[in-house]
This record gives sequence, C-alpha cells and structure tokens, in this order.
Amino acid sequence: MKPRSGRTYIGISGWRYAPWRGVFYPRGLAQRRELEYASRTFSAIEINGTFYSLQRPQSFRDWRQQTPDDFVFTVKAPRYVTHVLRLRDIETPLANFFASGVLALRERLGPILWQFPPSLRYDPQRFADFLALLPRTARQALALGRRRDTGRMRGRTALPRLDDAPLRHAVEIRHPSFCEAEFVEQLRAHNVALVVADTAGRWPLIEETTADFVYLRLHGDRELYVSGYDAAALDAWARRIRAWRLGSQPKGARRITRTAAAKRPRDIYCFFDNDVKVRAPFDAYALAERLGSATGAEPGRALSGD
Repeated sequence: MKPRSGRTYIGISGWRYAPWRGVFYPRGLAQRRELEYASRTFSAIEINGTFYSLQRPQSFRDWRQQTPDDFVFTVKAPRYVTHVLRLRDIETPLANFFASGVLALRERLGPILWQFPPSLRYDPQRFADFLALLPRTARQALALGRRRDTGRMRGRTALPRLDDAPLRHAVEIRHPSFCEAEFVEQLRAHNVALVVADTAGRWPLIEETTADFVYLRLHGDRELYVSGYDAAALDAWARRIRAWRLGSQPKGARRITRTAAAKRPRDIYCFFDNDVKVRAPFDAYALAERLGSATGAEPGRALSGD
C-alpha cells in the first residue's frame, strides 16, 4: 500500500513584478491578467501587500474570483503588528487585520504568515501571549474581526458568513535567540509552523516540524533574494519535502531539539522569494515538476485561448 502523503503547494511570493513581464509573463499579457496567469502556473501564491498595509475587501474578492477553485493564497500578516508594535498591545490591530477582507478569500485562504524582524529577540512570555491570541478557526477569526476599530475600519470591512474550518499560522524568525527548544515546544502546543527559511546563511535555518503542515520560504541559497537554485539544490529540497509530506524527518535535518513531532502526513507550502533576477517563478516550476505537483504550462507560455 502506498504511504499516505500530504498535499503539496509550490508557488511564488507575490506576483506583480515589472521585470517579470516578457520573461515569466508572456509578452503582451495585460497587467490585470497577471494573477490569472500565475495562478494557472502555480498552486499557491503568497500575498505580500498585506504586510505593508491593510488591503481593501474588494481586492480579496477580486483575487478569489481570478483564481481556480483548487488554488490557495497564503497571507503575510501586517508588519505593524510584528515590526512596529513588536507584539505589544496588538488585540485591536489583529482584529482590524481579520476584518479587512482576508476572510473574503473563503476556501482559497491558506496559512497566515507572521514574519518577525532580525532585531526581535525571543521572549517566551511575549510569544505565549501572542500565540494565545491567534484565532484557530474561521469562526474565531470572524469573532476577533468584530472587535475591530469601527472608526478606522468604516467602509473597509468584510466579515462574511463562513463554514467553520481550521485556520493555520506560520512564523518566520530572524534572530538566533529563537534557536531554543522552549520556542519549538510553544509552537507545537499551538500547532503553529516554524517557517523553514533559506536566507543564504544570513538568518537561522531551522528544520523542525511543529504543526500539521510545513511552510518553506526559499529566498536564495547564495545571494539573498537574487540567486537561483541549481538542479542539485532543487533535488535536495525535493527530497526534504517528500520526507515531510509523508510525516518523516529528512535525513540531515537542521534541528535544535531531540524530541520529534508526531509522525503523520503533512501538507507542504513552499514559496520562492528570489525574485530580483526573475528566478522565483522558474525555480518554483522546476521544483513542482520534481514533486509531481506542477499545475500548468511552463512559465512564459501564453494562456490557452490567447
């Protein structure tokens, strides 16, 4: 009997980059159709704009409408929470975020990504408080969204009626003080994924499974946001992903604990963020091919019917 395996989502971080036009996106493709094109090449995309500011509800509705039924968005949480407030007094900002239209993605909504700045050190109590605030289901997120700042959010709120479903969260850390077993166990207790982040050696690369899914961000293995991944590097990441999605630890995993998470199939979300030299979409497609999860035509080809 073939072992059970988790689902695999391979994609890109963002989709609107001028240098990609005529390289990844076919020449002559209208800018308004770039998401349509990217979502038919990949199975998932990270939404980056939410990191910089709250988006309008109509944007989320439009993004959902432009993508296939089996497509998934992950959403980068606001830097106002992670970088400005640094997890202090965040109840209302969290409510504003979940009221802003994120839930209008409905069944397209995948994990929420919380990226922390390199200057933020690990504080066990601060993270315990933060993890306790995170909604675990769609209904909890709706309830939190109803506690928004109604003055600030007037005219820019979407709190749709939803079937209850689990809501996933992933955290990306960039300070070495997080390399503690206590932090890993905190995440496991809340089923929150620790992002496996390849950052060309600049920040910690930790391969601990802490949730029922694994979240990877590949920023470049030699030069941050710039360098591509050669065939050997992609083969190595494919080997790791196959192990994780079957519930195993890959051989040589870079870990900081001796305890193992429960062995069970895990969904995989993997995003390439090495966009400066237009490597991200091509590397993502090459990795998806290796894993048998490529969903569309090779990058650069026109959409059918064009």
